Amino acid sequence: MQADRSEPIDLEKTVLAINAGSSSVKFQLMTMPSERLLFSGRMERLGGAHSRLLYSQPGSAQVERPVVAPDHDAAFALILSLLDGVRSAGIWNRVDVVGHRVVHGGPDLDGPVRLDQTTIAALEKLDTLAPLHNAASLAGVRAARALLPDVPQFAAFDTAFHRGLPDHAQYYALPLTLQREWGIRRYGFHGLSHGYVAAEAARWLGRPQAELKLITLHLGNGASACAIRGGRSIDTSMGFTPLEGLVMGTRCGDLDPALPAYLAATLGLDDAQLRQLLQEQSGLLGLGGDADMREIERRRDLGDEAARLAFDVFCYRVRKYVGGYYAALGGLDALVFTAGIGERSVAVREAVCTDMEALGIGVDRARNAAAGQGVVEIGRGDLPVRVLIVPTNEELEIARLVYAASYDAAPVQP
Repeated sequence: MQADRSEPIDLEKTVLAINAGSSSVKFQLMTMPSERLLFSGRMERLGGAHSRLLYSQPGSAQVERPVVAPDHDAAFALILSLLDGVRSAGIWNRVDVVGHRVVHGGPDLDGPVRLDQTTIAALEKLDTLAPLHNAASLAGVRAARALLPDVPQFAAFDTAFHRGLPDHAQYYALPLTLQREWGIRRYGFHGLSHGYVAAEAARWLGRPQAELKLITLHLGNGASACAIRGGRSIDTSMGFTPLEGLVMGTRCGDLDPALPAYLAATLGLDDAQLRQLLQEQSGLLGLGGDADMREIERRRDLGDEAARLAFDVFCYRVRKYVGGYYAALGGLDALVFTAGIGERSVAVREAVCTDMEALGIGVDRARNAAAGQGVVEIGRGDLPVRVLIVPTNEELEIARLVYAASYDAAPVQP
């Protein structure tokens, strides 16, 4: 957890924040605590035929180039080669701390924590709980440690923001002794994003988080909803693993719990094949034939029925969670859209908020269509719930956390 200090930390450090997702890798190099950005970029559409690397430094145009990145190992090799190149160009000369987004910390790792052989081994044991994510994060950890072997590296966990879920939102209706013995509970994910955008929304609204009831919607290739009261997560759509909840790019989200066993028996699937079906062949891809919402929307607009179905199921699932979390919160001050789909899709935002006037929610079509960069308000002025687009910045949240933690970390063997 972030250090509790009576005086502010002000010693400048250069922090490299690495954020590996299921289909992308983002990174930022910045000085802390000034939060001055030196260099940033992202690798998109990993594993497909159209991977691309985008990068820039402040004051310069963004560079975009197609790359071959069949997996996360290939992506990290390209990114670290790029960083080595810009170091030679004098954009940076040292990295003091590296921070990695790690999706699942399990029951014991909260974070941020120093990454050494012991903590890395503990994270490796959690691969089965977040198979699309923790392995990707660990690939980044190994690549960064190889390039920067003498630089302290930390993990910041997506599960940390949801640590305080109340018992009624945290536990499943399974035998309680079994859950406690085996660390089974609803952990929640995307916590770095939900925490960041909640704080930014409060700043935009000019109110302290302690007074606010928010629903934040992190909608991307991975998607989740979060109910936040007083700056704390009280419920979230992902659970024991990042498979639960909303429809995602390749993940199914909520299912009848009897379905996996039925599919395995009917189709003759082993455990690995079943996980692949639910994690990598479902969601938008399974319904509409494409994991990218931009392509789903393009085909839907051309009359493709499978794409229309995928779009409708995705948005309907989000609407159901918004309604449920409105009830859980006992009201709502603001609905916040973030992440790739949430920030960029005019159609998804409108569909999610359609026919929600009974809850005080609606979008102004003109403001929604004209939304540009930065925080934008798109709600209808005649309705009480504010509707915002707040760009997420998980890399900045990572940098803030690991910068403070780096002062308390004892030296370890690399």
